[in-house]
Amino acid sequence: MTFKVGVFSDLRNSRGEPIFGRKPLEVLNQPGLEWEWIEGDYPEITPEIAAKYDALHINLQRVTEASVSRPDRRVKIIARNGVGYDTVDVAACTRNGVLVTNTPLAVRRPVAVAALTLVFALAGRLFEKDELVRTNRWNDRNDFMGYGLTTRTLGLVGAGSIGQEIIRLARPFFGRIIATDPYVDAGAIKELGAELLPFDDVMRQSDFVVVCCLLSPETRHLINARAFSLMKRTAFFVNVGRGPIHNEAALVEALQTGQIAGAALDVTEIEPLPPDSPLIRLKNTILTPHALCWTDECFEDIATTALTSIVDVMNGRRPKHLVNPDAWEGS
Repeated sequence: MTFKVGVFSDLRNSRGEPIFGRKPLEVLNQPGLEWEWIEGDYPEITPEIAAKYDALHINLQRVTEASVSRPDRRVKIIARNGVGYDTVDVAACTRNGVLVTNTPLAVRRPVAVAALTLVFALAGRLFEKDELVRTNRWNDRNDFMGYGLTTRTLGLVGAGSIGQEIIRLARPFFGRIIATDPYVDAGAIKELGAELLPFDDVMRQSDFVVVCCLLSPETRHLINARAFSLMKRTAFFVNVGRGPIHNEAALVEALQTGQIAGAALDVTEIEPLPPDSPLIRLKNTILTPHALCWTDECFEDIATTALTSIVDVMNGRRPKHLVNPDAWEGS
């Protein structure tokens, strides 16, 4: 029986080309494998799709209990594009014997670079200075002094794979790096040149707070009004994790009242960001469309990793980066 793979069409650009390039698709050149684009706008995987394909390469689609629980379900693996899988009901997939994979190594360096790009833009007041030139206010530059980093503290909320990569890259720039994460070893963080501290201490002591943890019930709205109240009034907030990790109403209030100096967000609670969001009108905020880490290298690596996982399952091999190993043990 042919092993059938579906790739969702939101992984194509406006010209109809794969956003990750054509090279990763060569991974699917396997005897007995056929693949095709799944056309249309699918916010959620339907039972019909799960009944048609052995494997799915997904981007933003939600996977629910209903997606994978129908008796005629055929899908064996759902390969998620990227590191986050908060849109996937992993427990439901496990109960129904569906493997879920992600691509954590492929995004580690790109997201770390994106985080530091936002930090550097805030510290250098990049967009304010760009506006000075465009509005013929060159001589106002004396009023827009930037912030040096060698005397500042970088604080990370999350010290997993991406957080540790940020530490490696940021060490030459910052005077001190601190992090909070209940699931990592303090010794490992110390070896990287940072300190592991309680959450409140990181919020209080940091000049730049960068969120780079996964979204979970534990981290949803972790950065709330109380958390913002702990921050220095001169501090900046950066989120490259997931939007719902911060409470957006609380963030807006902190920015409007001067509780914090500014923010840079690659992720927001609602995506796309509504045009009436007060964040859009705030001058002390940098906004990017959950895509700052998107580069040709990043997406080629992501797609190659995801599609390799699919081929591994087709050939009876345990895929790397398996989110729900219990589903493999029960297969």
